[in-house]
Amino acid sequence: MARIDWSWDELLLACALVMENDWHELRQNYADVIDLSDLLRSLPLNADAAGDDPRFRSPNSVSRKTTDISTAHPSYPGTPTRGGRLTREVVKAFVQHPTEMLASAKALREGIGSGELHAIPPQPDEAGDDGMTTAPEGRLLARWALYRERDRGLRDRKIKRALSRGQAIQCAVCTFDFRRTYGQLGDGYIEVHHVLPLHVSGPTETRLDDLAFLCANCHRMCHRSHRGKSWRTPDELRDEIRDSGDEGR
Repeated sequence: MARIDWSWDELLLACALVMENDWHELRQNYADVIDLSDLLRSLPLNADAAGDDPRFRSPNSVSRKTTDISTAHPSYPGTPTRGGRLTREVVKAFVQHPTEMLASAKALREGIGSGELHAIPPQPDEAGDDGMTTAPEGRLLARWALYRERDRGLRDRKIKRALSRGQAIQCAVCTFDFRRTYGQLGDGYIEVHHVLPLHVSGPTETRLDDLAFLCANCHRMCHRSHRGKSWRTPDELRDEIRDSGDEGR
């Protein structure tokens, strides 16, 4: 079997395990390592590879990766193993943002355990132009969030409530109004975006208050993978627009 590099999602789960073990490696016969091996083989990203070879993400390979992770930690006194650039990036993210990264790992485990992530097809914009993501929440949580946002019934309920309250159906970032521009063709048309990412809100049922209206352009920019982020709030995107304008002066 050809060597398959570890994805951000896999490293997210493995690094959470090492962090919870005080940044020490775990041996292949440990129950947590065996459990993680089974979990990694079940990830939707790994279905083909896991089915082809029982050695894929075996307890032995998972144990070796915990060694890579533990030796990449800044406090490790010896020479780090050659775990790769992405491993070092995930360790750095855990060191800098431990609460956020652990929450992402927990949400991912819950999504896999519930079976919900297995039922969701790949979504446009779940990864960057290179086919992967280095965002804290990983590719599968981005897929889950995008899938939820494309729930037509949820969007329609959000629009219906806004209309009943006399609120404008326009983009929360650029104020674009489809009806004002396209007339009846654009009446009631808008997209919705989660105010909180899944790793913050947890994989709970989406509330209407958790959603913001966005035009298609702003929505795409909120989810675009760039500089280690693949999720932005409307406020953060407005800041990006403002900063971009300041740079052009």
